[in-house]
Amino acid sequence: MKCILIFCLVSSIAVAQSNRPNILVIFSDDHTQQTISAYGSRLMQTPAIDRIANEGAILRNSFVTNSLCAPSRAVFLTGKYGHMNGLIDNSPGRRFDGSQQQLQKILGANGYQTAWIGKWHLQTLPQGFDFWRVLPDQGHYFQPDFINMNNDTTRYTGYVSNLISDFSLEWLKNRDPSKPFFLVVGEKATHREWFPDIRDLGAFDDEDFPLPRNFFDKYEGRDAASKQDMTIDKTMRLYEDLKIGVDYNKPGMFGRMLPEEKAAYKKYYDKAKEEYEKIKHDSIALMKWKFQRYMRDYLSTAKGMDRNIGRILDELDAMGLTQNTIVIYTSDQGFYMGEHRWFDKRFMYEESFRTPFVIRYPGSIKPGTRIDEFVMNIDYAPTLLSMAKVKVPGDMQGADFSPLLLKPGTVKKWRDVLYYHYYEYPVPHRVASHFGIRTSKYKLIRFYHPEKNWELFDMEHDKMEMKNLINDPKYKLVIAELKIKLKETAAYFKDEKALSLMEVR
Repeated sequence: MKCILIFCLVSSIAVAQSNRPNILVIFSDDHTQQTISAYGSRLMQTPAIDRIANEGAILRNSFVTNSLCAPSRAVFLTGKYGHMNGLIDNSPGRRFDGSQQQLQKILGANGYQTAWIGKWHLQTLPQGFDFWRVLPDQGHYFQPDFINMNNDTTRYTGYVSNLISDFSLEWLKNRDPSKPFFLVVGEKATHREWFPDIRDLGAFDDEDFPLPRNFFDKYEGRDAASKQDMTIDKTMRLYEDLKIGVDYNKPGMFGRMLPEEKAAYKKYYDKAKEEYEKIKHDSIALMKWKFQRYMRDYLSTAKGMDRNIGRILDELDAMGLTQNTIVIYTSDQGFYMGEHRWFDKRFMYEESFRTPFVIRYPGSIKPGTRIDEFVMNIDYAPTLLSMAKVKVPGDMQGADFSPLLLKPGTVKKWRDVLYYHYYEYPVPHRVASHFGIRTSKYKLIRFYHPEKNWELFDMEHDKMEMKNLINDPKYKLVIAELKIKLKETAAYFKDEKALSLMEVR
């Protein structure tokens, strides 16, 4: 009888394990909705990301708590805002506390085999994973170093997106098949300085990309926007960003290239240098030329990443893992593709506040599902735990949005306000510290360092956020109501710093 009971117990555990989904999260860097064809982009095609969306769901309104690389990763792992998990910015002295509760630790304690491969960027080494191999800090595009679990740093030959896929697929093939897995593929792309794979050089040279309608924004009524340092014309560097006049023998990104890679880059960018020499004294022509060069390099880098995502999806098919694997593609935040004449992120304005999120789970998420409700990156951890049939800790600040995915249309009450807080000033782009809320109709922002002012935007009639309505008497009642809502939301998320900086009259 005792043996029968033990057998039944082991069998029930095995069935539970097999019924729980594998989880694969592809987490990119600075990749924005505006460049993904599933989101309606006409700039390029992203067939692999689109495949995930078409075979599952696309979140049309997914946002971040803070548009910055390391804080966004910390939010993903903890399900908590930066002021709660301890990582609020990218400053050199700021390090993620890996000893705290994290998603992979909870999954590991509940029978999952866990791994993170690729870009990590949290200034401390990963904790709580069965396996990890990560780039030091930002990493390099060519011949990148990886830190291995024995803390040795090894330089590998190849292009970073290809290598991250190689290592991820190797881990998948050699994992313990008796356990469900949680794997994060941390892409370096599309982070500055946008180095395309050799095969993608010139992929968009036949395109003449239209300037965004607000490219020549003069920032009237928006003090913080007028004082930033992230414009394409003034901030984008000729050598590092645009690769003009490069010395390929110098250490750094260029010096890491193999001889054949240097030759291909030199041949390609020497042509760009010829273009530059012809227009360098014409400020308007130079500005437009920089924009075109930026777009071509960024999109070419994204093209290589999307191809590698396709590789991973194909291998999941070949390994018979497709049906019971949740696949997610997302980014740490959005990015500016010339809107307001900017690159980079940070502001609470839509292009960087939003982030892509597509998810596939065959048999559970209906293909072609579109989710329009507000979702934030604090929601990722509780949602994945719920889908893995694991109890969600009560101190996670995010919400489980799996009902939106699995039973669309049945959720009657959901989040109606988004809360954001950005801290990092002045380095590197002089974006003033600010916090705020967004509803379906309005966005209210409180800038507090060094600028001290408010901004209000009507999101239904001013989608490009060009007109600050904070001093418009017609919106006096709206502003008063939104300030109360802002205070309530900051209090709900226990943001004491925001509460101390907010006067509500």
